[in-house]
Amino acid sequence: MKRWLLTALTAAAAMSVGASSTQAGIFGSPNVSARTGVLHEERSLYRNLFVRQDGDERCLLFRARRNVGRESCKLMSNPDHLIFDYTHMMLASLYVDPAPKKILIIGLGGATIPDALQKMLPGVQLDIVEIDPAVDRVARKYFDFKPAAKTRVFVEDGRVFVKRAARSKPNYDIVMLDAFAEDYIPEHMLTREFLQEVKSIMAPRGVLAANTWSTSELYDYESATYADVFGPFYNLKSGNRIILTRLGGLPAPEELRANAAKWDPQLLRRGVERGELMGMINTRVDWDTKVRVLTDQFSPSNVLNARKRGGG
Repeated sequence: MKRWLLTALTAAAAMSVGASSTQAGIFGSPNVSARTGVLHEERSLYRNLFVRQDGDERCLLFRARRNVGRESCKLMSNPDHLIFDYTHMMLASLYVDPAPKKILIIGLGGATIPDALQKMLPGVQLDIVEIDPAVDRVARKYFDFKPAAKTRVFVEDGRVFVKRAARSKPNYDIVMLDAFAEDYIPEHMLTREFLQEVKSIMAPRGVLAANTWSTSELYDYESATYADVFGPFYNLKSGNRIILTRLGGLPAPEELRANAAKWDPQLLRRGVERGELMGMINTRVDWDTKVRVLTDQFSPSNVLNARKRGGG
């Protein structure tokens, strides 16, 4: 049995056995911790979760310390404003397809991107996959996530969802990969086989946006793997980097500029400027093209990232 599938099945079994104990005592008084600003904390089946508020800013964290491991943040007085650069870059997918009808997001977090898409694209079919039921509960309770009529949330492993979806050929216009564990992306969602499965559920001109890091030991390997499956891609970078591509070839510059102009009013009110994003979009190859492609048999992400952190 493949390692990723064994891991997913083991996690599912643990979820079944431990559900009652995990549910108990999760949501009592919002002041569940004596630590300043911590509104909620719990140990889920997969990670530590903290909801912290500092002034007007509320954040979901996977570590207790302020500004460390922040997954999602929102301004309570202006919830539509997008704080993180990576959310801006992920929404650049609308420059590549300005009128999607079906979107898949793998990774919920505090639901910042799903909430924006629901408001910007009323009537869009939005499927969200989140492995951790605690993240789904926290997003609804502390970040006001309210799924729209055509929004569905699936609590399961993202790769398992994609494999099942491939049978029905859902033809997603946009797929967003935003599935971080505590330290990095789960290794079974970095491989050529996984990306080929993702490709199989996309529309003929489907768009892929993948959130990764610009300073990872995996940078060359990830880049080579995405290029192997999808061909040329846009490479947007700040602290995070977004791999952005389209099946059938990238749009011409004039098409990209025209699509960007269409979205200016909606994105500007969320703090996203066209010049900011257009200045990041490029196809420059800045990685070692001779490295091995990541596969289900060769995916040393844990080893490489441990080395980056000084763990070996």
